[in-house]
Amino acid sequence: MHALIRTARTTGLLYLGLAVSGGLGFLLVRSRLFAPGDPGTTLANLVEHASLARAGIAVELLVVVTQALTAAWFYRLFRTADPLAASGIAAFGLVNAIAILISAATLATAAQLALDPVGDAAVTVHLLYLVSENLWNVGGLFFGLWLIPMGSCVLRSGWMPRPLGWILVGGGLGYLLSAFLRYLAPDAQVLADALVLPATIGEFWMIGYLLIRGQRGPVPSGRRPPSATPGPVQEGEQSVTVVDHGIRDDLG
Repeated sequence: MHALIRTARTTGLLYLGLAVSGGLGFLLVRSRLFAPGDPGTTLANLVEHASLARAGIAVELLVVVTQALTAAWFYRLFRTADPLAASGIAAFGLVNAIAILISAATLATAAQLALDPVGDAAVTVHLLYLVSENLWNVGGLFFGLWLIPMGSCVLRSGWMPRPLGWILVGGGLGYLLSAFLRYLAPDAQVLADALVLPATIGEFWMIGYLLIRGQRGPVPSGRRPPSATPGPVQEGEQSVTVVDHGIRDDLG
């Protein structure tokens, strides 16, 4: 199997892990523990379902791990196509992972306070869950930012369908607008949620394509090692030859 296809499928598997862990944490665990506007119920839920609260922390840590690894593998996949955009994917993905890491720390503190109260535990625990939720919301800025260079890499590499690239770019812009809209227009949450739908479509299309197809097409011609005419190799040219062989080995 071609080295790039192996890298693509590993990236798709990690991206799938990110999507599953993020969905489990936000849609299943958090919804069962956090009661909006009711600190007493939130505290009671954490005490009654302490094991679920700990599982929620573990799931958030899994989000951090899969986000960081997915960012690294996207860089490995696209670095030969567009080094700058590939670096953007990695950098923005890692910043988003840091935001979720802080969120996991707030949930861990809330779970600890629920079982070993200090002061007004109900209010404090509820506040910590609100901080966690807002970390996810503001972290959406960087999740949107990482989709834009991802779409750019798809368009520049030619390894995947061009419509996928445009959907990722548009979805990233939608994420950015949604993050601002949640705070500038609190009554427009339906619109804010609708703005992230293209990103969701693009992400699952990307996951499916990476897992099933991997990538298509050759390495961009601008990144291929130049052909050399036969002849003696001068001392100053030896390093270039070594790099050329390294690129060929890396591309399989």
